[in-house]
Amino acid sequence: MKISFFLPMIPPTATHQEKQVHVVNGKPVFYEPQEVKAVRQKLQSYLGQHVPEKRFTGPVRLTTWWCFPAKGRHKDGEYRTSKPDTDNLVKMLKDVMTELHFWKDDAQVASEVIEKYWADIPGIYVKVESL
Repeated sequence: MKISFFLPMIPPTATHQEKQVHVVNGKPVFYEPQEVKAVRQKLQSYLGQHVPEKRFTGPVRLTTWWCFPAKGRHKDGEYRTSKPDTDNLVKMLKDVMTELHFWKDDAQVASEVIEKYWADIPGIYVKVESL
């Protein structure tokens, strides 16, 4: 089984790593700041249009190309070497894909290809394939 699609958007730079913590009654309480919540909702909205009829079972490979708007001295197709880090970008995407039932658990993602580019057409290319 294999699916692929393009999410036409400016890729979010707020990541899962930006969760906040407060201590309440001596216990840590984690929460997402408003900016991170907005990113999660945006991803849910875009990814919700591509949920497969049947969720993936077994191991999968997740390929993502994060295409940030090319500006200034950056050219279309040039690798982006600035923050955010690829592992932080993909974490929330995988969590949202799990919530939307692309698969049962993101632990099924046994292989990942994550690339960041500057691009004339911004967005996120996503491919999921059974291994």
